[in-house]
Amino acid sequence: MANVLDLRRRIRSVKNTRQITKAMKMISAAKLRRAQERAVASRPYAAMLASVIGSLMRRVEIYGPRTGELRHPLLLSRAEKKIALVVVTGDKGFAGAFNGNIFKAVLRFLADKSDKEIDILAVGRKGRDLFRRRYGAAKFVADGAPPQARRRAERAAPIEVSGDFPGLLDQLSIERVAEMSREIVRAYSHLEIDAAYLVYNEFKSVISQRVVVERVLPIIEPGRPEIAQARGMELEERQRAGRAAMTSGVSVREPDTEEAEAEARKFGTAEVDYIYEQPPPELLDGLLRQYVTSQLYHAMVESVAAEHAARMTAMDSATNNASEMIDLLTLTMNRVRQAAITKEIIEIVSGAAAL
Repeated sequence: MANVLDLRRRIRSVKNTRQITKAMKMISAAKLRRAQERAVASRPYAAMLASVIGSLMRRVEIYGPRTGELRHPLLLSRAEKKIALVVVTGDKGFAGAFNGNIFKAVLRFLADKSDKEIDILAVGRKGRDLFRRRYGAAKFVADGAPPQARRRAERAAPIEVSGDFPGLLDQLSIERVAEMSREIVRAYSHLEIDAAYLVYNEFKSVISQRVVVERVLPIIEPGRPEIAQARGMELEERQRAGRAAMTSGVSVREPDTEEAEAEARKFGTAEVDYIYEQPPPELLDGLLRQYVTSQLYHAMVESVAAEHAARMTAMDSATNNASEMIDLLTLTMNRVRQAAITKEIIEIVSGAAAL
């Protein structure tokens, strides 16, 4: 059994750890508030953009008069043989099951699409490191060309990591997301891929989150996401998140954005004839590309908020566990110390009796 000195050292070590986890919890709570505000602020724009696209599609001839086929390449559906999979994970750990749940969703998706060729675009260091170790990275030939014009070498495996975006979530900007979106749209338009899917953690509130696999391309109906898979939080997870939010001063209620989104969906829907400054087909092309960018950006904003919520919950559990361990070690130390005192008393009494 450990002596009193060893137990005191261990108690002091656990107390230091508890201070660290408590500080990380409060930092995550502060970041969560800002990330949640950012996610909520992006929703009306996405709803407005989908409304404008829907209104424009009703006024533009998107079907060829002779063939009857869709004119725009982003609206065309075809058999899925090559797929681009954008996986949004975290850059750091200490977030509980946040990254693990995303990995499980990706593995389920890959198992369902085992007969397809899949290119993984990893957003977040955790996903990049795992999938590179597991599947390997795609090889490209530069030939002196700029990165956006590089040529891909022969595929070595059905599943490869064809792109990663380090630090994107730390300094999330619409410009950097637009670069990724342009590459995905280019690949789809040039028939290099037949579909694009997005895996991320959808954030509604601290106690309302779910891991979602959503199809981004082709665009079937703007404003109505195509969910291929979804897994919500279990009751125990929601309870832990609720307790962490209460002790951190974070609201567990889902922000009320229905009125703002309803107003955004009305934008551009009046039954009148609009005068377009640009040709309608050109305007539709630009808006559809912007819609893909909006979907990617919105998913990353929500994933950042979900990661901070998961880290806040994990650090709250770690702090509580540290407190329980301190109590247990303190009780053990008192017992050891009392046993040592009792032993000394017995030795003194035994010595006196012997005299």
